[in-house]
Amino acid sequence: MTTMNVSLPDTLRDYIEQQVKIGGYGSSSEYIRDLIRQDQKRKAQEHLQTLLLEGLDSGEALPMSDRDWTEIRQAVQEKLQQQHG
Repeated sequence: MTTMNVSLPDTLRDYIEQQVKIGGYGSSSEYIRDLIRQDQKRKAQEHLQTLLLEGLDSGEALPMSDRDWTEIRQAVQEKLQQQHG
C-alpha cells in the first residue's frame, strides 16, 4: 500500500477525527479510504445514468433476436479474453 501525505486545515483534521470516533473507523486513513470508495461509486453511478439516458434518447428500441444475444455474448467473451490474456 502506498502512503500519501495530505495537508489539511485544523478544522478539517478535527472533523475527520470526530468522524473516526463516531463512525466506527479504526483510523483517519480508513475514513479517507471509505470517502474515496464512496466517491468512486457515486461517479460510476452517474456515468451509468448518463449512458442510460443516452440510450433512452437514441431512438426507438429494436427487438433483439437470440442470434443478437449470442453475438453480444461472444463479443464480450472475446473482449474479456483479450483483457486477461
